[in-house]
Amino acid sequence: MGTRLGTLVERFGGQLVGDGNLEVSGIAPLDQAGVSHISFLSNSKLRVQARDSQAAALIVSPRDDEFIAAGYQGARIVAANPYVYFARVAQYFDALTAYVPPAGVHPSAVVADGAHVAPSAHIGARVVIEAGAVIGAHAVIDAGCYIGREAEVGEGTHFFANVTFHAHCIIGARGIIHSGAVIGSDGFGFANENGVYIKIPQTGRVVIGDDVDIGANTTVDRGALADTVIEDGVKLDNQIMIGHNCHIGAHTAMAGCVGMAGSTTVGKYCTFGGAAMINGHITIPDHTHIGASTMISRTITEPGHYTGFYPMAKHADWEKSAAILRNLPLIREKVRTLEKNIKTNKENES
Repeated sequence: MGTRLGTLVERFGGQLVGDGNLEVSGIAPLDQAGVSHISFLSNSKLRVQARDSQAAALIVSPRDDEFIAAGYQGARIVAANPYVYFARVAQYFDALTAYVPPAGVHPSAVVADGAHVAPSAHIGARVVIEAGAVIGAHAVIDAGCYIGREAEVGEGTHFFANVTFHAHCIIGARGIIHSGAVIGSDGFGFANENGVYIKIPQTGRVVIGDDVDIGANTTVDRGALADTVIEDGVKLDNQIMIGHNCHIGAHTAMAGCVGMAGSTTVGKYCTFGGAAMINGHITIPDHTHIGASTMISRTITEPGHYTGFYPMAKHADWEKSAAILRNLPLIREKVRTLEKNIKTNKENES
């Protein structure tokens, strides 16, 4: 199924250089694109590869366009951010051929009395929807999912197979939750009495905004008393753990295996590299970026990019080394003072 380049520019903007009636059938990487594809250049280091590409058209930045134009024979769409433009074009091509599940409830699904399922929603095989749950218009609930009592699933949200969405949890519109994710499990709350753990009931909810993506096998614990909150546009990768009563600000993104302990507040537009570990009861401000495998053990007061890698050691040795590291600036100043005094003494002796 072909699409005119002019149609893409009408939809997504950009400056077209070439024939607007030229049709492309899909998007492909530079090294694999053929004469029916459109490709993109988002890394200037690949300019030569882009110039020599066989693609029918390229998406390029104004900065790279002059170099590409000198040797490339195909059409070009000049856009401020080629990678974002590529993402939108890829969504467009995907939508052209995407399978749209039919509206309705599969005969093997179990929908309790009192649950409300919009007529345009799709409920797959062996789905269980408990009493009081609400499934919004055009939502897609794939096979084997569980929707708990009085939970709410927003319009156009898609649960892939075998998602567990516990009682009273809420997700807004256009969300995506991938297979194996568990939303609203109990938080890790216990009181210790003489070495015996007493469970604290977890009576809060998980409240998720619009346009949130949650990866496979990610878990988000419900709040102990108040709610765990994930704001609009948050993107969580696979195998992430979010503890109870956390609050994640809008458009924050976390890569795989991030672990976040309970009652942590994260601002908006933050990023977390894979396997970053976040201590509980701390705050991270807007526009903070945490590197992969970094351990954040205390509140951050100033936005920025934080990275911390530390070699494994016996705990007692690690504590000693950590204390030294914390005092390095002071030690440095003392050494400088000593060096200055030694130099002064030598000059006086001479």
